[in-house]
Amino acid sequence: MPYTSVFRPDLFTGQSFIVTGGGSGMGRCTAHELASLGGSVALVGRKLEKLEAVQAEIAQTGGRATVHVCDIRDDERVAAMVGEVLAAHGRIDGLFNNAGGQYKSAVQDISTKGFMAVVNNNLVGGFLVMREVFNRWMKDHGGAIVNMVVDMAHGMPNYAHSGAARAGMLNLTETAACEWAAYGVRVNAIAPGFIASSGLDHYSEEHARNIPGHVQHVPMQRFGTEAEISAVVVFLMSPAASYVTGSLYRADGGSPNARQTATLLPVIRSQPYNGFHLARVPDLLNKA
Repeated sequence: MPYTSVFRPDLFTGQSFIVTGGGSGMGRCTAHELASLGGSVALVGRKLEKLEAVQAEIAQTGGRATVHVCDIRDDERVAAMVGEVLAAHGRIDGLFNNAGGQYKSAVQDISTKGFMAVVNNNLVGGFLVMREVFNRWMKDHGGAIVNMVVDMAHGMPNYAHSGAARAGMLNLTETAACEWAAYGVRVNAIAPGFIASSGLDHYSEEHARNIPGHVQHVPMQRFGTEAEISAVVVFLMSPAASYVTGSLYRADGGSPNARQTATLLPVIRSQPYNGFHLARVPDLLNKA
């Protein structure tokens, strides 16, 4: 069974895309959708076995993907990776700067090393990849970049390191969108809300107990699907978004709009979209 996308099957025929963090979660899902639409995909991540598993999945449905092991925090390795992608694919039409991660901690308990690790992963690494992709290809040929951020508006209690990094990534997105517009390069960001992705199964047991209850504060009162994030990324990569740059797209069920003064009504209709044929409910939510 192939990916069921809302976009036309030949949308990205002849085009090539980099997906960082492509070995799992939203990166894996987006890589599948891009490949299902005719694009060739360069899967980038730190764990070879995870990347190869996704590569094999894509091949089973007739798509093409290559594997590139890379720690995006390593300046020299990022430069080499972009060169490898160009050698394998001949072009880079789009970049989904998806790789990142964080852990739960109050501000006063975050070590300097821990703070810098998250900032390097969620901001510096993304900067290195987009800079190299621009300088090595998009400056001369144009393209589209979508950067992953989160809902960091008005602070991120217990995730100050990630909030600071993602806020920096949003500002970087807006700045690059202005500077690179003349070269035909569009740069946007996506901010997912609570998504039923494999990442949910990597939190501590203490934190995991609280996660299922988060959706009671979401107007749609459900978790989003990986495919609902991928669809936004694909739109931003597509010609339909040719006049969209420097923008932040939220895909969060309306979470920031639920004020403390609001009483959320029981949801009557909220139909999720899930075109990803290999989607799996995280173990955490199966237990809920």
